Amino acid sequence: MTRKKPPFEPGCVPAPGGLLDWRDSQHYDHWQMRPCALCEQPTPMRSHSGEPSHKACAENWISEHPTEARLGRFASDVQPKRRRDDNHA
Repeated sequence: MTRKKPPFEPGCVPAPGGLLDWRDSQHYDHWQMRPCALCEQPTPMRSHSGEPSHKACAENWISEHPTEARLGRFASDVQPKRRRDDNHA
């Protein structure tokens, strides 16, 4: 039985010109390069939905399509909640 990993939860969409936070290892496919959905060059990177895309291409797309970007095609990872006692000030 083969189990396909479900897509993981996206976080916030950065403002146009902002950077995506794709730190989660699920954004990287260790086994297969696929053509980027935006520039068609090979990439091991994947969006939260599994769409092949370079991070820089996704950031440029957000800048060029700010209204569509709000629908969440490309988004940053969900940030862990900070603990209250994690105050280093």
